[in-house]
Amino acid sequence: MKLGTKGRYAVMAMVDLAQASKKAPVTLGDIASRQEISLSYLEQLFAKLRKAGLVKSVRGPGGGYKLARSADQTRISDIMVAVEEPVEVTRCGNASRGCLEGGRRCITHDLWDELGRHIHLFLNGVTLEDVLQRRVMGAASGQHFALGAAAE
Repeated sequence: MKLGTKGRYAVMAMVDLAQASKKAPVTLGDIASRQEISLSYLEQLFAKLRKAGLVKSVRGPGGGYKLARSADQTRISDIMVAVEEPVEVTRCGNASRGCLEGGRRCITHDLWDELGRHIHLFLNGVTLEDVLQRRVMGAASGQHFALGAAAE
């Protein structure tokens, strides 16, 4: 399974933005400094996030970025899709065509394909607000908390 830096960094930056932009727009330089992410890399990610309608830019003095919609309406899966970071768990580039010679599927294809679906469903059920409020999981205790609408 591979989760690349685009997805991880985009989520980190968006959580930072959600936390810091409650009063005023936030500059990418501030996010880059706090999260230790390259400013040029953030600029590339935010161009994609803006195109996807997840952030909006504010020009002029005191400008920067704000969330385009509230943190409780911004799903982690939306961020991942916006920066073109699908979580691939099969080795098949094309799920309808197999990864083996002759287009056959490997013996464990369905297992990894289903895991990919579960990961997507999990990320679709978690919002920026869930991450900010630490409602994802109690890491030390293993205690699970409610996940947005998925907990109902």
